[in-house]
Amino acid sequence: MSGVLLEPVELRAKGFEALVGALGWVNAVRFLQQYEKSSLDYTRERRHILPEWNAEELVRHLQPEQPGG
Repeated sequence: MSGVLLEPVELRAKGFEALVGALGWVNAVRFLQQYEKSSLDYTRERRHILPEWNAEELVRHLQPEQPGG
């Protein structure tokens, strides 16, 4: 390994070559797609997905139901 910092273009090229060498072309592309930027906003979306429970209510929902009640 070299201690020389590569230019961004060369870094991307060598990095992709290393991925292709280790994973093959198709899996290298699939690996990179996992890190693609997303336009989704989890913070905003979670308001529609998750219930608005406080900590006590959350704990109550996590506890198993008692028999007969």
